[in-house]
Amino acid sequence: MSKSKNSTSLYVIKSTYKNKKHSTKIVEKLGTYDELQQKLNGEDPIKWAKKYIEELNKKEKEFKREVMVKYSPVKLISKDKQHSFNGGYIFLQQIYHELGIHKICKKISQKYKFEFNLDSVISRLVYGRIIFPSSKLATYQLSGKFIEQPDFELQHIYRVLEIIAKEIDFIQFSLYNNSLNILKRKTGVVYYDCTNYFFEIEQESGIKQYGISKEHRPNPIVQMGLFMDGDGIPLAFCINNGNTNEQLTLQPIENKILSDFKLSKFIVCTDAGLASNANRKFNNKDNRAFITTQSIKKLKAYLKAWALDTKGWHITGDEKNIYDISLLDDKKDKNKVFHKERWINENGLEQKIIVTYSIKYQNYQRQIRNSQIERAQKTIDTNPTKPRKFASLMTQNHI
Repeated sequence: MSKSKNSTSLYVIKSTYKNKKHSTKIVEKLGTYDELQQKLNGEDPIKWAKKYIEELNKKEKEFKREVMVKYSPVKLISKDKQHSFNGGYIFLQQIYHELGIHKICKKISQKYKFEFNLDSVISRLVYGRIIFPSSKLATYQLSGKFIEQPDFELQHIYRVLEIIAKEIDFIQFSLYNNSLNILKRKTGVVYYDCTNYFFEIEQESGIKQYGISKEHRPNPIVQMGLFMDGDGIPLAFCINNGNTNEQLTLQPIENKILSDFKLSKFIVCTDAGLASNANRKFNNKDNRAFITTQSIKKLKAYLKAWALDTKGWHITGDEKNIYDISLLDDKKDKNKVFHKERWINENGLEQKIIVTYSIKYQNYQRQIRNSQIERAQKTIDTNPTKPRKFASLMTQNHI
């Protein structure tokens, strides 16, 4: 009770013990003595308040009471009955439905008149790929541990794969448009690169062709090209024959982005392997531009001489001063990045070349090179049957 000159107020106060200190906090204000007396039709407010607090304490104890679970050591567990379920996929369902994948499945099902639940198949493939990447058979088996049991058969997964391949453009177009409703896509700068996947087979078949494997495997491969936005979220991808030249894959998929996604203004970033002159010209018109890496070794002699010249370097924000990188202090200038740039106009294409240099990156590359030389030298010393040509090449690189 809190008394003042004009009234007495009643509060519910809870005692707490935290960090070895006792304190109290107000849980509820019950009202003034006079207000409660009127509401309670003459009943003593203090007696009523004590009963009310007893009920609160009782509820508090009920909430904190220990719950004892009984187990029988002789009771048998039913055979072939599932008792545990995987609920880790549930948080993915919200993203799945926000992207409207269930609606995409409905449209495809209506087109092909599927009798099985395409949405159920696709959702399990998506959840499985994120939670436990594995084969289609393993994904089907593991999805049986979900709270929501699969309502399709294994054969339906394999039937769906062919349909996904046929409808891939529609799926990518729909996913991009649906994604705009839940986040702002950073499409001002986009990234493109290729990789490939090998198959444990010996004979070429369909798009599975012999090509340059990223893993240096002597197996047929298929090639995948992927565009990502500025946040690293996929925009579009394509699957090509394993023997396709990577440089030829950029323009077809970019044309789809231009037409289907209605994107027209962006900068394409690629590595040197995809930066053919044709691709550079393709992205040097309308509202598009390009940024790519360039090997100094492949530059013309006069450009190579300019790039490797120790003089004429700048620091961003300090364009007035000119530096000679051969005179730098390894400790003082370790974290600085120097650059030089120039415009060139050759083969009908105007480009700006930017060369950068830093002591820290130089030391990093030097460490990698020395480690490679040490491993190679160790191989030569421990295996004298290696060709002499190999040893000769490593000696030249060391020099």
